[in-house]
Amino acid sequence: MELGIDSFAAILPDPETGRLPTGAGRMADLLEEVETADRVGLDVFGIGEHHRAEFLDSAPAVILAAAAARTSNIRLTSAVTVLSAADPVRVFQEFATLDLISKGRAEIVVGRGSFGEAFPLFGLDVRAYDDLFAENLDLFLRLREETNIHWEGRFRPPLTGQGVFPRPHQETLPLWLGVGGTPESFARAGLLGLPLMVAIIGGTFERFRPLVDLYRESGKRAGHSPEKLRVGVHAMGFVGETDAAARDSFFPGWAHLTAKVGRERGWSAPSRAQFDTMAGPDGAFLIGDPKTVAAKIIRGSETLGGLSRITFQMSTASLETAAMKRSIELLGREVAPIVRIGKARKGPIAL
Repeated sequence: MELGIDSFAAILPDPETGRLPTGAGRMADLLEEVETADRVGLDVFGIGEHHRAEFLDSAPAVILAAAAARTSNIRLTSAVTVLSAADPVRVFQEFATLDLISKGRAEIVVGRGSFGEAFPLFGLDVRAYDDLFAENLDLFLRLREETNIHWEGRFRPPLTGQGVFPRPHQETLPLWLGVGGTPESFARAGLLGLPLMVAIIGGTFERFRPLVDLYRESGKRAGHSPEKLRVGVHAMGFVGETDAAARDSFFPGWAHLTAKVGRERGWSAPSRAQFDTMAGPDGAFLIGDPKTVAAKIIRGSETLGGLSRITFQMSTASLETAAMKRSIELLGREVAPIVRIGKARKGPIAL
């Protein structure tokens, strides 16, 4: 199983002074986090895409290109690219360029996104977001295979044989389909034979098993081999020296962002008790000391029928820069070896 980090480049106010760090300072910290992940042997680092004041990730390919110049081995991906609100040609060019800079380490996770700000920003009708996504995904998949393309859709001018350059370093730019909880999205990924990245940001892993089964069954019916139908999970995660330290580092930033989004969507503010339940044995948050986190990863993989990748969304802990870097080190040096041994063993895992 591959392990990695996803970041939304969150920029959060100091809980005591209310002051925000500078954007340049936060970005410098983020690039150091990617360097740390590369140094400790993690497999992948992802940058999200948002168009909100709380995040600095509106141009993920630019951040990833900066990270490519400072790393050697780690794969670099979006998490996720909001393809409904983007020109697939331009997105392909950006990530093909990233692939050249990184010498074949670029990937892309595409999805519809969980926020709607991009649509009015780019002059698009949010009511058409699913049709936009389906059409743009079709074009992007064609772009991976063809340099000079003939294509026509509803939402952008047709392509009549123009060349789309540059081409990536890899023969085919790896693409995952990012999904939330919509059955149609799981079925679409299976039908297309695309690797699946499931965002599990609450609840339990168990409630996603029927949807993952739907993905695998849809892929099987479409004639795709089981090896092609890879499943990954994007989850809230953080590793500390102890379970309590990990929770205390993660909670303030998580509570701040969750409360803000909750006010916009009519949710009640989250409590510490709710958070601790999510971080507990049955919750979906992968938060705790290395043994606790490793055990939850292994159990989560078994619950979902086997996972190819888990990425930790830990940027809400960015209030604690030193703790962030230490968490990444613990994930690479202590959690990853346990998970890899555990996955290779048969029978229950004793931790």
